[in-house]
Amino acid sequence: MDLALTHRSWCSENPGTDSNERLEFLGDAVLGLAVTEHLFVLHPGRAEGELAPLRAAAVSAATLTEAALDLALGEAIKLGKGELTSGGRTRPSILADALEAVFGAIYLDGGWDHARRVIVDVVGPRIAEAGSGPGPGDYKTRLQELAAARFGSAGDGTAPVYEVAGTGPDHAKQFTAVVRVAGTVWGEGLGRSKKESEQAAAQVAYTALVGASAPDDTTERGERDTDA
Repeated sequence: MDLALTHRSWCSENPGTDSNERLEFLGDAVLGLAVTEHLFVLHPGRAEGELAPLRAAAVSAATLTEAALDLALGEAIKLGKGELTSGGRTRPSILADALEAVFGAIYLDGGWDHARRVIVDVVGPRIAEAGSGPGPGDYKTRLQELAAARFGSAGDGTAPVYEVAGTGPDHAKQFTAVVRVAGTVWGEGLGRSKKESEQAAAQVAYTALVGASAPDDTTERGERDTDA
């Protein structure tokens, strides 16, 4: 577990230590199998074409980030000074990768049955939400509807606004999207295309807005985002 929570930025400042990247690789496979098995049993009447998008939503970076935030996983990750000062404890890519590494560690330490139970406990509620709520391709629309209901019509300047940046070579580009609603950042997402990153950001923002108690919360949230 200690290895699962060791980010490569820590290793670069502490020679001789290993990062969680190998455990992340293993955990990604364990997560995929656990979610696939759970969906297979949970929805006996659904075809493969219906199960595939549910699995994609359940194992997405946005879903893993939400789960990691719920677990306060970021507080336990070993980060280098640069990542610490730039908000690494809440960075989606770091959180999602660390959670996968944790799943890999649990599999090695406790075996398949234990890893499967933990994964279903952590991701299960989000699997149920994906099965009864919007599919992974619907979050931008649902976020727009929620923003209009919460803050006013799109004409009032409250429609979601996305900012997307790409990094890496053309053959392996990765995109990061940030979405603002009423001037406040509510979500950040990763993807292999602009569309995928926007959908991931919309999913995070949608979940955050649903959990917000009242529109007044945006003022405090905006101040926290600015401070960060």
